[in-house]
Amino acid sequence: MHTEAIRFSKSLKSIARDQHVKAYIQNSKELYPLLVKGAQRFVAGETRPEGIARVKQTFQAGHEASIEFIGENTTSEEACKSAVQEFSELIKDLGSHDLQATVSFDLSHIGMMISDEMAFTHLERLAKEADKNDVQLMISMEESQKTDAILSLYKRAAASFSNVGITLQLQLKRSASDLEDLLQYPGRIRLVKGAYEEPEDIHIPRSEALNERYIEFAAACVERDHPLSIATHDENLLLALKSKRLLHQPNVEVEMLDGVRHDLLNALREEKIRTKVYTTYGTEWYLYVVHRIAEHPPNIYTFLSDIIDGGN
Repeated sequence: MHTEAIRFSKSLKSIARDQHVKAYIQNSKELYPLLVKGAQRFVAGETRPEGIARVKQTFQAGHEASIEFIGENTTSEEACKSAVQEFSELIKDLGSHDLQATVSFDLSHIGMMISDEMAFTHLERLAKEADKNDVQLMISMEESQKTDAILSLYKRAAASFSNVGITLQLQLKRSASDLEDLLQYPGRIRLVKGAYEEPEDIHIPRSEALNERYIEFAAACVERDHPLSIATHDENLLLALKSKRLLHQPNVEVEMLDGVRHDLLNALREEKIRTKVYTTYGTEWYLYVVHRIAEHPPNIYTFLSDIIDGGN
């Protein structure tokens, strides 16, 4: 990124977690409807039926699908139980429609902010429900201070359930040793560069070095024939991975966010590479959408255009 783009990205990430800004937007009768229009490209809607409808569209377009009921950092037991119930109903709905999709979520959405034991109890419930409905689960990665807890809970679940996967942020220096550990477990590993602002001493900035690290991690997974999800929109990185024959593997899929680079994903599908679209739904779309723009600042042009013309 150029200097101004980097500055813009950091500014967006800083306001993404500002609860005062979020509350202002959600309570604004003028601003909220406009931003909802811009968010529709990246978010299927605010309800489960809208999310299921988008998943059906994804399969019809020839891609696999991943879906998330948006939320994180839930601090009340009642809200955590409500989120788990929503995820449970989502899994059942996918099963009843014979949609073999992946359900993604943050552990901080289902109890980890209260206690690890609550999060594990809820994770175990969802894993059992997913197993009955031929659905996969994918645990998302969060800020670095949560990494140890997230990995610990994943390993406990993966000891009993092979349908639970884990996300790994390549920007964290610790991730090399984490990868070696995770390769001992059966769940799919989703590689992402990382969207969070982290202290300089523990992370690697976006650079050619980070891309090279991504290739090394992917190669390590392919060498072990480990289920792998390549989650990136970086076209140059994807070309490098393809040139090294890391994408045309039966256990490898390329995952991109809904509303971002469908042209690139379609091109990969035409090359017989497994592709997946990651879609979301729910009312807590604010943080998600801000991060999508922060990760790729040119998305702001699409966002504003959709506000003006309604996405047409």
